[in-house]
Amino acid sequence: MNHHALVPLGLGLVSGCVVPWLLVRARWTQQVPRLALAVWAACGAVFAVASALLPAQLVLPNEASHRLADMVLALRLPSPGQFLALRGRELIALAVAAAVLAVPAAAFARGLLRARRARRAHGAVLRLIGRYDPELRAVVLDHERPAVYCLPGRSRRVVVSSGAVDALTPAQLAAALAHERAHIAGRHHLLVAAAEAFGTVFRRLPLARHGSAAVPLLLEMAADDRALRRCTRDALATALYALAAGRAPRSAFAAGGPSAALRMRRILTPHSAGHPVLRGLLTIGAGAGAMAPLVIACCSFPV
Repeated sequence: MNHHALVPLGLGLVSGCVVPWLLVRARWTQQVPRLALAVWAACGAVFAVASALLPAQLVLPNEASHRLADMVLALRLPSPGQFLALRGRELIALAVAAAVLAVPAAAFARGLLRARRARRAHGAVLRLIGRYDPELRAVVLDHERPAVYCLPGRSRRVVVSSGAVDALTPAQLAAALAHERAHIAGRHHLLVAAAEAFGTVFRRLPLARHGSAAVPLLLEMAADDRALRRCTRDALATALYALAAGRAPRSAFAAGGPSAALRMRRILTPHSAGHPVLRGLLTIGAGAGAMAPLVIACCSFPV
């Protein structure tokens, strides 16, 4: 077996199993959700690249395999001239790697298109039965149940039910609207689509299984943190309480929902971000440290 295949194999195990196992058991993730989301996204990217490199390394001869390992570890992309100079088994390795990467990429694109069609259909309904309120900068929908949600993407809009306008105070309504605009500004629908694509392609992988549940919750917490720049903790927490039973389309982000109780407790319990960030960096360092022996070994023996 080509020993350079140990590098992508190790990267795949660390990013697909070890780091997700650490993340789901860590408490710091809910205190600094943006850092946790960055770690989840990095794990997904590393695992996708590792899963493409592993079969490529098995196809390549030793000398080309060592050059590829060096480029990966140095994060150095090949030049166009190097691509044009590929021959024989190197071309086969490139085709295999591209085919492996195409599977999650196609699932991601398919999920985005499906969600866009659903949002477009819901947007067409809103144009018929909703009315735009310039003061709220949102579409008001006549419905007695309090609900606030957003439709991200190109035809982005925030939707408020008349029940929410009646039930919430101006401060609470402003907090809920700020939360939804945070989803739109952060393009959170892209991360949701990526998590769902991973869950579809790598169904049994801990990264996909745990990430598909953790990422949407962390996105809600990240939107809460961004909304708190414009509103008070009490206003946002009480708005979540009032909107907890509200419903929204599957392709939309709702201010309430089943995670409202957990997020209310988090909002009303202020915390310091210093130590959680340090613990998050230690988690990343633990995953990187697990790869050090393989990296040293593969860099030391070129053939």
